[in-house]
Amino acid sequence: MKVFLLDGKDMTSLDAAYDVISRELSFPEYFGRNLDALYDCLTELSSEATVVFVNTAILEENLPEKADAVLDCFRDASMEVGFSLREKR
Repeated sequence: MKVFLLDGKDMTSLDAAYDVISRELSFPEYFGRNLDALYDCLTELSSEATVVFVNTAILEENLPEKADAVLDCFRDASMEVGFSLREKR
C-alpha cells in the first residue's frame, strides 16, 4: 500500500497547492493544473493507496475560495476509485 502525505500549510496559493499535490502524488508532466485535471489524475490512483491530507483548516485559510473545491476533488475521486482519504484539520 502506498501512503501519500499532503500538508495544507505548504499550500499558500492555488499554484503552490498544485505544485505540492503534483509532486507528492507523482502526477505526470502533462497534469493540467486545474480542478478537472486534478480529478482525472486522482482517479488514476490505486484503490490500495492512502492519501493523508493534514492541516486542511490552514488550506481553507490560505485558499478561501478554492479549498472546498480542491478537497471535494479528493473526496469524489476517493469514492469513485476506492483509495483511502484521511483528512485532519
